[in-house]
Amino acid sequence: MGGDEATIHPSAFVAADARLGAGTKVWHLAQIREGAVLGKECIVGKGAYVGENVRIGNRVKVQNNASVYSGSELEDGVFVGPHVCLTNDKFPRSINPDGGLKSPDDWELGSIRVRTGAALGAGAVIVTGVTIGRWALVGAGAVVVEDVPDYGLAVGNPARIVGHVCMCAHRLTTDGKELKCSHCGAKYQRGPSGAIRPSDDPEDGSKRSDR
Repeated sequence: MGGDEATIHPSAFVAADARLGAGTKVWHLAQIREGAVLGKECIVGKGAYVGENVRIGNRVKVQNNASVYSGSELEDGVFVGPHVCLTNDKFPRSINPDGGLKSPDDWELGSIRVRTGAALGAGAVIVTGVTIGRWALVGAGAVVVEDVPDYGLAVGNPARIVGHVCMCAHRLTTDGKELKCSHCGAKYQRGPSGAIRPSDDPEDGSKRSDR
């Protein structure tokens, strides 16, 4: 089950074969299922659910009552707000057409990838099959049905891209040539493909999770 330095509240359930990195904390009534892997210094809040074989990087926060279902991968530094739901089935049914209860063999597991530094606001729903880009921000209550680009700001139902955000999570403004954060002063630019990246990091040095 996790390393000696992980902290697990007595009311939480952590499967015997789940792996928790040093400094990770699992709080009241949380559930970590079989085969799940969590990196170092993660926080899993009260009542949160982490499904079977979910892979989570370092310093990830999964807030109260969030549900991260099987098929999800969260890279380093991801924030999952309270009551967020990461789904794994685009065609959900409880029963088959013949009326019999569906079994695990009767549906196809979907996948979601949330890249380094991205944040999912409270109550957001991420529909399976999408990728949330590095340092992207999904607004509270959004329903995401398509990929969100790096540094993208997605809001609404269905979610749409309404702008871009800084690594500090504040919205970027532009003069037509360069994007700038009015909060911290960081500057960004568009690459040849239109993708956003820091002006001083043309190769986008954001570290990817190896998990």
